[in-house]
Formats: sequence, structure tokens, C-alpha cells
Amino acid sequence: MCHRSIAEGEALAATLPSAEAVRCDLADGDAAVAMVRALAERLGEWRALVNCASVFRRDDATALDPAIFAEAMQVNAASPVRMTQAYLATARSTAGRRVIQVTDQKIANPNPDFFSYTMSKHALAATVAMMQMAAAPGDRIHALAPGAILPSHDQDEGEADTSHRMNLLRRRTGVDEVADGAFLLATAPLAGGQVLYVDSGQHLLRQARDVIFLAREQTHAAGAQAAR
Repeated sequence: MCHRSIAEGEALAATLPSAEAVRCDLADGDAAVAMVRALAERLGEWRALVNCASVFRRDDATALDPAIFAEAMQVNAASPVRMTQAYLATARSTAGRRVIQVTDQKIANPNPDFFSYTMSKHALAATVAMMQMAAAPGDRIHALAPGAILPSHDQDEGEADTSHRMNLLRRRTGVDEVADGAFLLATAPLAGGQVLYVDSGQHLLRQARDVIFLAREQTHAAGAQAAR
């Protein structure tokens, strides 16, 4: 399922033995629910729903942007919850159904930057335990919380390499590790309601700003020191 990356999604699907790309804009919650229901109707076995789409736009704790907030809450929280409800109401799986809500390590390590985005991810994370309590026997709902993985906002690759190492292991967390985490949650015999962090320990730190800006502050300080 994708929105703007439909060409990339179709190219990926073409390399897999049994896959297809389906397009939907999660800003339209009714369309997202309709997509899930349509898929559930024709898929005989649908083991897992992974809600990983999100928007990441900048505002901060001193100046919430109402438009950014509304979009973030819709795309990052409301639509994934409604899709989960539609999936659990209609999808079939002989092995039990699994929902994986992709949140962010910011749910444990918040900072004032990207304020609306962070609020939306906290909102989505809060639903996991509640929805697990309401789930049918055999169904499991989990949260998968990555750290910094790909260049984001207005970063170039050099900035990303610096900022993405701002974690306990001083290493970049790979996209393959996030995929492995999702597969684990979808297949392992785990109790529902758990959160899996895939962030090289970033959530165990206390960072006063988003790593994008911490890296820039570090570079600026190093430049100022060298100029002396």
C-alpha cells in the first residue's frame, strides 16, 4: 500500500512471487477503510497489517501549526486506527491476525521539534494496548518504534550519516532491521501489546532536539572552533 510512491511500489511488487501495489491517500480516512475492506474481501489469507505510512512536517512546541497538526493526526493516527479496525473486522487468517503500528523512538525520547508529528505518534502508540484489550482471541496488536533510518526533512546524506549515529551504539540502523522487526512481530509467539524499538538504543537517551538539529549544532560548533 502506498500513495506517492506507486511507481516504486509496483516495481518492488514485480520482483516478488506474490505481491501487488495498492494506492491510497491516508488523508482520506474513508478511502483507507474502503481499501482495507476491499482487500480483505478478496484475500483468503491476510496474516498481518503493517501501518507504516506517515507525514513528517516541521512545527515545534512553541508554535503548533494547525494544518500540520490536522494532517499528522489524520495520516499518522486516525487512519491507521480505522484501518486496523476494518482489518480486524473483515480479514481472514488461519494463523491469527497481526497488526503492527509503526510509531517512533520519540514515544520514549521526545523533544520539542516536529511537535505535531510527535504528538500523532504518541497518539497511535497509546492505542496499541487499548486495541489489544479489545481484540479477539488469537489476534495481536504491536508497536514497532524505529529511530532515524533514512534521510528526512531537508537532510542531505552527509547530515543523515552524522545524525543517525546519535544513539548508544553510534551506528546507523538499517531499513533491513526495521523489516526484520516487523517480521518478528508478525510471526513470533509473542503476547500482544508490546513495543519493539529498532533504533540502536536511541530511545534510551535524552535528546533536547531532533537529531537533525543536533547534528547541525555539532557541525556549527566544530566549524566555529576550527575558525579560532
